Amino acid sequence: MTTESDAVKSVAGLMALSARTAPKAVGIDSIAIEVLTGKDQTKLAQEMIRDGEALKLDFFRINGEKVRVSDACLLIGVEGRKGLGINCGGCGFATCAEMAKAAKAKKNKTLYAGPNCVLKISDLGIAVGSAAKTASIHNVDNRIMFSAGVAALKLGMLKGCSVAYGIPLKASGKNIYFDVPLRH
Repeated sequence: MTTESDAVKSVAGLMALSARTAPKAVGIDSIAIEVLTGKDQTKLAQEMIRDGEALKLDFFRINGEKVRVSDACLLIGVEGRKGLGINCGGCGFATCAEMAKAAKAKKNKTLYAGPNCVLKISDLGIAVGSAAKTASIHNVDNRIMFSAGVAALKLGMLKGCSVAYGIPLKASGKNIYFDVPLRH
């Protein structure tokens, strides 16, 4: 463990705080947050690599390799399949009750479970952006990863969540998350 990796873990906690306190629609917090290190982080990375092979999506493998060598990984998810009772129609259904009924009936074969409340998905986006902003303020290299969120949900790491993202974190002389070649 280096001084830098210890600092990254502290910043991960501050990022979790930023995500938790980010504005939420109608003041209802449906966000779940986990900071992964060590064995849990390795488990997530391995799942991402397996998913990349199974889905034939090389960026899952590349992202998994980056998560594996990161100092920490922040997971942020939302319980999006329960509406807020506003009946805005943003989910594609006339009422929140109709969306909930469709969510219960749907047997997902997709990477994310749906349908989802558009307001809760917006809450997730604001929380993820707030967390990434905090990493940036503290000069911690990071990248928001859909692939890490998919693998985390598959592993049951964010109970009750239907959509999630992962933000791996690293302190090094060069940002490891960019300029990565894809296999074709």
